Amino acid sequence: MKNSDSRDSSGTTPSKWELYDQLISLIPDDLVVDDVLVGIHWTLVRSVGVGVAMTPPHGSHSISGAGAFKGRRLRELAAFVKSWQPYEAALGVAAINAYVNAPSTMANVWKTQPESQVNESVFIVMKPELTGKKVTVVGHFPDLAELSTMCRLSILERNPLEGDFPDPACEYILEDQDFLFMTGVTFTNKTLPRLMELGRNACMVMVGPSVPLTPLWFSKGIASLAGTTVIDADRIWQHVAQGGDRSIFKQGAHMVKLYPADVR
Repeated sequence: MKNSDSRDSSGTTPSKWELYDQLISLIPDDLVVDDVLVGIHWTLVRSVGVGVAMTPPHGSHSISGAGAFKGRRLRELAAFVKSWQPYEAALGVAAINAYVNAPSTMANVWKTQPESQVNESVFIVMKPELTGKKVTVVGHFPDLAELSTMCRLSILERNPLEGDFPDPACEYILEDQDFLFMTGVTFTNKTLPRLMELGRNACMVMVGPSVPLTPLWFSKGIASLAGTTVIDADRIWQHVAQGGDRSIFKQGAHMVKLYPADVR
């Protein structure tokens, strides 16, 4: 899926906040927060489902209103996604996902259900499509070593490892790619709107537990989603509370791949 222009049907360029406001507005006004957990690796919000977001590795650890989130409207907490404080923004993403990625919500929105899919990385699933292509991944995910032998791979990373590009290199790399995979953390840290502008000529895929699994992305030029839903709330809650990392995918979280054809 490729877009030649970032303007909407009225000919104007949408506000960078539009996507955030639209996602917040998806949450029913009557839902409340049952609990919040800010773990070492993951931030969880529990409501109709358990929403997951990556806990930021850097930034102030202060969260406005901490200790008083239980019982608040879920939509109010979701509005934290627009905060420039990293931990508050992650809390907002988790709040959005507590509704959007909840199994009950997904059953009403998507024809494909999580349990019917292999709990496996999108980079493994899509290897045949990526072979020989120019591929950029924003975020240093696992499972990229093998991929690098099959395609022309560029990795953009805020804290680059050997062989990675620093994230400002996006301005020079993304206009000439076949595939662009963007970590859901770009939604949290507000770099996503610009990345989508730069990568509009590529097949764009949103990847990771922080991604809200909503068809709204498809109207923004995203071709597919590779995110996470929680199918065992108690198990993942205990795991994250005790410092659980990527092993959440064996502890109640399930990887999901979704395409426009999967929308009900």
